[in-house]
Amino acid sequence: MLKQIAIRLGRQKTTTKSLVMRSAGHRLTERRGPWAWAAGLAAYAFLYLPLTIVVAYSFNDSRLNAEWVGFTWHWYRLLFGDQDMLVAAGNSLFIALIASLAATVLGTMAGIAMQRYKVRVLTFMVLAPVAMPEILIGVSLLLFFIQVLNLTLGVLSVVLAHITFSIGFVAVIVQARLAAMDESLFEAARDLGASPWQTFRHVTFPLIRPAVIAGGLMAFTLSIDDFVITFFTAGVGVQTLPLRIYSMIKIAVTPEVNAVSTLLMMLTLTLTVLASRFAPDVLRGKT
Repeated sequence: MLKQIAIRLGRQKTTTKSLVMRSAGHRLTERRGPWAWAAGLAAYAFLYLPLTIVVAYSFNDSRLNAEWVGFTWHWYRLLFGDQDMLVAAGNSLFIALIASLAATVLGTMAGIAMQRYKVRVLTFMVLAPVAMPEILIGVSLLLFFIQVLNLTLGVLSVVLAHITFSIGFVAVIVQARLAAMDESLFEAARDLGASPWQTFRHVTFPLIRPAVIAGGLMAFTLSIDDFVITFFTAGVGVQTLPLRIYSMIKIAVTPEVNAVSTLLMMLTLTLTVLASRFAPDVLRGKT
């Protein structure tokens, strides 16, 4: 009886709290004035207006970005006939594919270890590359590859570098997914006689699969448009898409640069949207 009363009181308390929150939200909505909307529009314009200009001028029928002359697909046709650009795009896709697959496996293992053992030092070591400046990671990896591993810089060194900085992002997404789950699910599997591998295969992995896919897509996105770390670890003769764009803008920002930047932007946005579909709560900052 006392338990039922306590449950009813809890429900009433929850209902009252919800009403108070709705009332507060309603008051906040009423307080929104034209200045709030103007500030929001200014922020979005600051973020997206430069990107919009790049996209618009990729269709400009002029080699100069000074004025709009007319609409054309010429720069995209020219882009797909540029052998150096196609080679750079192929290198970027190959490196991103290998690096994201390896980072997904290693990052998933790191995320599970972070959640299971909850050792602060382990968590710090996995997440440190995420917070460090890219130029610092690039220089440190360059010295490590040359002076410690005696490795010739090329595709392999770029793949290893991209795996290094992508692991932390995958681990964070997987660990957040595990933290939101009920531990009793795994304990029930073990109580029913499942081995650790059977528990992982039939219980853990199906539950974290959306986070693993989202982490892999995020690692692929980070790898394919990375410039700073790739610049330090690519060596001579290996070009990725960002490095090719950088070499082109040394002369001038031509419409061809705008076209390849637009395609790279579309690919990045598509992968980010797909990743958010698989792990929406994690990518919104919720755990």
